[in-house]
Amino acid sequence: MADQPPEARTRILDAAETLFAERGFDATPTSAIAAAAAVPKGLLFYYFPSKKDILGALVGERLGPGTIDPEPLIEPGNPVRSLLNLSQKLFRVQADSDVLRVIVWREQHSHPEVRANLAAHRRALHATIEKVLAGSLRIPIGNRRLRAAALAWGAIVTTPPLRDEAAGAGIGAEVDGEASGAAEVAREDLAALAELLCAGLQHGTEGSGAGRS
Repeated sequence: MADQPPEARTRILDAAETLFAERGFDATPTSAIAAAAAVPKGLLFYYFPSKKDILGALVGERLGPGTIDPEPLIEPGNPVRSLLNLSQKLFRVQADSDVLRVIVWREQHSHPEVRANLAAHRRALHATIEKVLAGSLRIPIGNRRLRAAALAWGAIVTTPPLRDEAAGAGIGAEVDGEASGAAEVAREDLAALAELLCAGLQHGTEGSGAGRS
């Protein structure tokens, strides 16, 4: 293999991401992906034995909060600010995946590989939110309450505007962690929602033992 493997593999994924978004998965032959990536078809199949493997790699590697380190986002004693820090970071990460969101929105209902990766994406997002909340709260919160708060915040930051759905630009609550719509929520509204969620999370827990799992 004269071509450097990491570079060739990245070019294949880049080409597939663009073509899947433009044509759809089923309408994109591997020959077109290889041509767009400027690699021989044999090299494409060396990295990805099937076209579904390419789709799985795209969703699994390029979608999700897995690249976000929650620790720098945590402000001890300030869970509201910590949630907003996480959301801003998530919006920046997801802003680089507009094309991929189109693919996910289009393919999630027909390809189990996409659904499986979205489920993992959802779990990773909620785990990240839980870590941020747990690290920023001054009082202990039960696991069930913490998990419920993470689910609620995940829903808030992943709900796309209705106008995007027809165009396929948003992927709704099916894709937790996607910030295509949440980025359009006014900053003050997002802050108010964070304050409401954190107030409810902490209500009745201090000194009463409530909220413990």
